[in-house]
Amino acid sequence: MVRALSHRNYRLFFAGQGTSLIGTWITRVATSWLVYRLTGSAAMLGLVSFAGQIPTFLLAPLAGVWADRWGRYRVLVVTQVLSMAQSLALAWLAFAGTISVRWVLALGAFQGIVNAFDTPARQAFVVEMVEDRADLPNAIALNSSMVNGARLIGPSVAGILIAATGEAWCFLLDGLSYVAVIASLLLMRLPPPRPRGPDKHMLVDLRDGFRYAFGFVPIRSVLLLVTLISLMGMPYTVLMPVIADQVLHGGPHTLGFLMGATGIGALSGAVYLASRRSVLGLGRVIATAAVVFGCGLVAFSFSRTFALSVVLLVVVGVGFMVQLASSNTIIQTIVRDDMRGRVMAFYTMAFMGTAPFGSLMAGALASRIGATRTILVGGLACIAGGLVFRGQLPRLRALVAPIYVERGILPEIASGLSEAASLRDESER
Repeated sequence: MVRALSHRNYRLFFAGQGTSLIGTWITRVATSWLVYRLTGSAAMLGLVSFAGQIPTFLLAPLAGVWADRWGRYRVLVVTQVLSMAQSLALAWLAFAGTISVRWVLALGAFQGIVNAFDTPARQAFVVEMVEDRADLPNAIALNSSMVNGARLIGPSVAGILIAATGEAWCFLLDGLSYVAVIASLLLMRLPPPRPRGPDKHMLVDLRDGFRYAFGFVPIRSVLLLVTLISLMGMPYTVLMPVIADQVLHGGPHTLGFLMGATGIGALSGAVYLASRRSVLGLGRVIATAAVVFGCGLVAFSFSRTFALSVVLLVVVGVGFMVQLASSNTIIQTIVRDDMRGRVMAFYTMAFMGTAPFGSLMAGALASRIGATRTILVGGLACIAGGLVFRGQLPRLRALVAPIYVERGILPEIASGLSEAASLRDESER
């Protein structure tokens, strides 16, 4: 279950990034509570989330081209330094007592620009830290475990810190946590970068990446499902302060426990994926997880007690993480190496880039029909998306079979292979 940690570079990254991500989750919860405390508005929560995520939608495709050209490692070092500066700026303003929603919006947008470059580079960099490609699915699953272990710890710590000292210490702790990931990157031993051919115009590279990602049906189908989950399902997190306050009649501790419950579920899902030995069968897992995620949201929208809400959010966390990490694994397995940065940028765009529109929509919709009904609508959409994806599985399996054979994942079977290859060629045309 932890075989990817046998690779030195990945082991360093896992330790450093794991520490930093705890700080990131602390800041996310602290920012949400700060905005809600200052404004009491669900719509403003959606707007702040929109400002922090819209740069990813606008810039991620170009960032993917840049990561393929300039080098994913160098991009990561720069983005981590800039992220540390953003968190420390929030801390300084909070300690000075001059922080306002305008500052949160501005610094959130700055962090969004940084994330637009950081996320695709970080996703694509995994393959450079793991020398044995057979360990790549395990590394991706461990990444998910790391993110959700942080999601479990971070919100709980944030709830305690906010109640005891206020939001400023949360931001400071996050800023200091970036020292760990920056140090881990600087300690890595990486082979010299492979020589590249002459660079095309950036827009030509972007066009080629788009044609590749959306011209190949399996990648396109996975990206579209991730987009739906992010647009309709993920905005429930933006509404958590409203649920904690108005539905469950709690405070920051309640919010921290709700977010922590999601983290427990997500961590459990990531552990399940880490225990898998092969990518075979992940298509069915993706569809099932999307349906489980949607069902969890639907049930959560009807809950009016704290204990039941916590249990249901564990289910939500399992479904979300298994769907997302399985999608990441499938894409990283079948994508061409020269397109990896660009395709992972489109994945980032599908996951994080569409989230601001979902957050803005959820905030506006919650103001009209209520937070619980908004979550209900999102859950039903996720169930429908998972069922549609499941219906596409026979064709998708035929298209990826030649890639699995080429990479030694699937033993070559004479009968049916040529038909699968012709389907793939037709799709790419």
